[in-house]
Amino acid sequence: MLQSFQRPTTRKIPIKKDRFQDEARFLRSWLERPLAIGAITPSGKALARTMASYVDPRIPGPVIELGPGTGPVTDALIRRGVEQERLILVEFNPEFCQLLKRRFPKATIIQGDAYDLHETLSGILKEPAAATVSSLPLFTKPMDQRLDLLEAAQTLMQPNAPFIQFTYAVVPPIPSRSEDYRTRASNRIWRNLPPARVWVYNKADHP
Repeated sequence: MLQSFQRPTTRKIPIKKDRFQDEARFLRSWLERPLAIGAITPSGKALARTMASYVDPRIPGPVIELGPGTGPVTDALIRRGVEQERLILVEFNPEFCQLLKRRFPKATIIQGDAYDLHETLSGILKEPAAATVSSLPLFTKPMDQRLDLLEAAQTLMQPNAPFIQFTYAVVPPIPSRSEDYRTRASNRIWRNLPPARVWVYNKADHP
């Protein structure tokens, strides 16, 4: 487990050189493990902003990010108003973890399996999370594992907290109709390459 600690440093906004290096890292990681990475480039700014827009920074509690990669959605969450100290980033790739630790020194960075959330976050969460933001390639996993992930995330969050997931596919990564959760979706984000859509899942209110 890799966990970062607070440091009195401020993060500089990545420049074009950083973007080029991030794309190179993603491509190399994708070539090595395509099913684990699921994308050959980091999320674009428009997609990252859309994902972050579904997180209300006024709601207290940690914000969990699954599969942050090189941190474009993390950066968007901070710009949205979520303090770095509230961020818990779960990333499997050790190279990405080291990069995230340098870029977001006040966030908690966990190198671990996002599909085993309870074990990975054991002892980390001190209170229910305000949101879970996922960039995991869910279509590489069977449906029962995707549903298990959603259920695990919901048990770690506040009752009305959102589970936010993007996809390049036309269909939702988790079925949009269920008695157990409510869904909503963004418009297709054509400015992203490839175009993407954001799906938001909230636990259903049962009488």
